[in-house]
Amino acid sequence: MLASVNEIVIAQADEALSEDQLRQRAYSELLRQRAQQLGLLAADDPAPEQGVMSEAASRAIEALMDRELTGPEPDEASCRRHFDAHARRYAQGERLHLRHILFAVTPGVDVTLLRQRAESQLIALRASDSAAFAEAASTLSNCPSGAQGGQLGWTTAAECAPEFGRDVFGRTEIGVLPQLVHSRFGLHIVAIEAREPGTMPAFETVREAVAQQMRQQLQLSSLRQYLQTLVAEARVEGIALQAAESPLVQ
Repeated sequence: MLASVNEIVIAQADEALSEDQLRQRAYSELLRQRAQQLGLLAADDPAPEQGVMSEAASRAIEALMDRELTGPEPDEASCRRHFDAHARRYAQGERLHLRHILFAVTPGVDVTLLRQRAESQLIALRASDSAAFAEAASTLSNCPSGAQGGQLGWTTAAECAPEFGRDVFGRTEIGVLPQLVHSRFGLHIVAIEAREPGTMPAFETVREAVAQQMRQQLQLSSLRQYLQTLVAEARVEGIALQAAESPLVQ
C-alpha cells in the first residue's frame, strides 16, 4: 500500500520501511508543504524521492521552524532549577569504561525485528556476567569492537556520537544499562564497567549550555504541537500519525 500526505506519495508499496521511518517521511513532507504554503519554498519544488528532499526544501524547513517555533527565552530561575535537577549531565571530565554491542540499522533492515532481537539479548545479558557479554559482542555486534568483546575502553562524551553520549553519560549505574541506547548507527546494548565521575562545575560556568538544552526541549515540545496541527488539517494515507507523541523530525 502506498503512503501519502495530501496526495504526495512518500513511500512506495515495495519499500521496506519501519513505522518510524514512515512517520519521519510524513512529518518532513508536512513541513515541506507548509513551507510552500507560506511562500518559503517554490510551489514547483519537486516531491522527495525515496525520502530525499531538495536542498531548497531542507533550507525552507529550517526557515519555517525558525519562524513558527519561536518560544520564550529560559530565565535564570528556570535554568538554575534545571541545573539542580540534572547537574551530572554537565560534569566536566567524566570518563566511562565501556563495552557495547551494536545492532546496525542499514538500508532494507526490518527495524522492528532488529529491535526485538536486541531487546531479547539485552534481557539475557542483564542476568549474565562480563564473559557472556564479551561472547555476545563477538558474535552479534556490527561494530569492529566486537572482535575485542565489545570493548571501547575509557571514553569521554566528546568521543561519542552526541545522541549516544546523552544516553550514557551523566548517570550512576554500573553494569549493563537497562534500556537500549539509540544512535545514528543503530541500537546499542551498553555495559559500563567503571566510571570516573569528573567534577561538577559551578552553574555560572555552564549557564549557556543549560539554556541551550532548555531551548531545545521547548522547541521539541512546540514542534510536536505544530505537527499535530498540520496532521489534523492533512489527508494522510497509509500510516497513522500521532504527532503529539512523535519524536523530533531529523
